[in-house]
Amino acid sequence: MTRSDLLEIIDDRAGNKATIITSQLPVEHWHAWIGDATIADAILDRIMQRNHRFTLTGDSLRAERPKAAQQEKNITPS
Repeated sequence: MTRSDLLEIIDDRAGNKATIITSQLPVEHWHAWIGDATIADAILDRIMQRNHRFTLTGDSLRAERPKAAQQEKNITPS
């Protein structure tokens, strides 16, 4: 997928359909990631007009998975 493809998809959906976008990259870094200021402006203009933004905070759940896996190993069937 190219930048222009992403813009086309977002442009087609803007104002008509719900679109969920998830990213670990903060919005303020999107211009550099997209790499083309004109396309980045167009994309951000369309998705930031009507949005609900959630920023997740807290500890990573990935760090807890090895602990859970370790506990499973310690369980013995009865």
